[in-house]
Amino acid sequence: MLTISLTELAIRAGAPPPAAADAASRAQTQNLSPIQFFLGIEGVEEKTLLSLLANELGLPFVDRVNPLPDKNLLGKVPSRLAITHALFPNPQTQTEKTQREETPPEADESSRDSNVLSDTTEAEPHKEDAEPFYLLTSDPLDFASRQAAAIIEVPFRWAVAPRSQILAALRSGYGIGAETFEELLAARGAEKDVRPNLLEETNILDSDDSEASVVKFVNQIINAALDDRATDIHIEPLADDLRIRYRVDGVLQEAQVPQRIKELQDSLISRIKIMANLDIAERRLPQDGRIPLQRDGVQIDVRVACIPSVTGESISLRLLGQESYDFRRLGLEPEDENNVRSLLAMPNGIVLLTGPTGCGKSTTLYTFLSQLNTKDRRIVTIEDPVERKLPGVVQIAVKHDINLGFAEGLRSILRSDPNVIMVGEMRDFETAEIAIRAALTGHLVFSTLHTNDSTGGITRLIDMGVEPFLVASSVRAFIAQRLVRLLCPHCKTLVHHPDSYLDDIAFPASGRYNIYGPVGCDRCRQTGYIGRRAIYEICLVTPEMQELITERKQGSVLRSTAIAQGMTPLRQAGWKKVLDGLTSIEEVVRVTTADVDLQDE
Repeated sequence: MLTISLTELAIRAGAPPPAAADAASRAQTQNLSPIQFFLGIEGVEEKTLLSLLANELGLPFVDRVNPLPDKNLLGKVPSRLAITHALFPNPQTQTEKTQREETPPEADESSRDSNVLSDTTEAEPHKEDAEPFYLLTSDPLDFASRQAAAIIEVPFRWAVAPRSQILAALRSGYGIGAETFEELLAARGAEKDVRPNLLEETNILDSDDSEASVVKFVNQIINAALDDRATDIHIEPLADDLRIRYRVDGVLQEAQVPQRIKELQDSLISRIKIMANLDIAERRLPQDGRIPLQRDGVQIDVRVACIPSVTGESISLRLLGQESYDFRRLGLEPEDENNVRSLLAMPNGIVLLTGPTGCGKSTTLYTFLSQLNTKDRRIVTIEDPVERKLPGVVQIAVKHDINLGFAEGLRSILRSDPNVIMVGEMRDFETAEIAIRAALTGHLVFSTLHTNDSTGGITRLIDMGVEPFLVASSVRAFIAQRLVRLLCPHCKTLVHHPDSYLDDIAFPASGRYNIYGPVGCDRCRQTGYIGRRAIYEICLVTPEMQELITERKQGSVLRSTAIAQGMTPLRQAGWKKVLDGLTSIEEVVRVTTADVDLQDE
């Protein structure tokens, strides 16, 4: 029994008395548990409030929920019950161990003497040897969850844990959309391996329907990816399983899915193909499509690529939000920003962005075009595909099936009186030649190349067959870039590296005692990183560089000259981010290793 009022408990947890009284009044008016109302008060920490409440009720408080759930226990609590009411089964030994570590002796004694919830909601054991477990809740005063838990057929005891910990454990244990998945299996007799009717299962219900459907299950997968800030979703059939992975901040992470998801593999893939207007009967050839989505009023464009494999069709979804393009988001250093703005002010020439796939080249190009997108400029692009739509810009999508490639589209663009042209990628000599001709005839051209560094773009164009004097006279700059993950501001910590290691990677001597590294917390999902920022290497084609290019000097000579003229190499640009406390040494080394190895060769 509570020995003090809930309002007094909230005040002890840090709530101002008037705010606590108001929250208790609103909860009573709506006939709801006051816990969530108290947690909405500024200054009230969830762990503090719940630990005080658990102590008053005589219940164990679990500060850290095991990230590797007990699979046997998961089967004792239906997924729909667990996910709907945020309840999670925890082994008795783990719960009591955590309780002993984190609860004062007098509170531990209290928890052994009384258990308020066990008298009303603990199930009667069906077997004499059934071992009880603890059912974790973040709101022990929620009557609805206590009633719902009555369907559990094995003995259990109640314990209290932070909601964030419970939600993370639920996702790890049951998987994405587990409650919908189990209902689908039950309704369709999947235990007998009956193949579902594809047309019936993919067309009947929309995303807002409360009933289980493949539509709802797919929506849950996409929503979970968006919640994780993923840029890509990969659905990959294996021999005896179906794997779903998200790419978050450039790194693939495997998503937790229901254990028998393989049984709905065909249904899941067919639903996505229908959303993308693909042929569900064609399973032998690759297909590409798009899915327009909307979440919370925000438009999301999903690019879909379906490829056949020996274990079934694999689908990749690229999630493209309608984001704004601002120079501040690029994170340019002041000197680099001045150089870029000077390039954008030029009336003609080519600006080439270089780097591997996924390094942010398209985002940078769109930012440049957004800066140039004024009423007195006509901007035309040809892309494969059009990743994001820019208002006021004429965008052409490459269509190889009707012989509309970069070269063909670029020829047509030159006849349409553009001021600025953007070519998605220079893949061959023909495209490069037309782009150079466009630059020499008074157009400002932007494009991309796949090279490891900025000066590598010079040799790549020459290797394609472009004459060196044309490269020197038409290209204004080569910009290489990479994306580094940003340290989580909530958990990053100072770290120490041996001087020998820092010397080996040429880290600056100053600032070696002010280096931060990743830790991992709930806000960054234990990765230690949140978001990404670009680092740049800008090689301006100066008169001296033009002369060296025309003389066909080696790449090492071109690079050393560019550095001597003020170019900051990618790794040095990364060290600046490290010294600013934005990223870690390991992250900079990870994204610039290929670049450094190439220079060593």
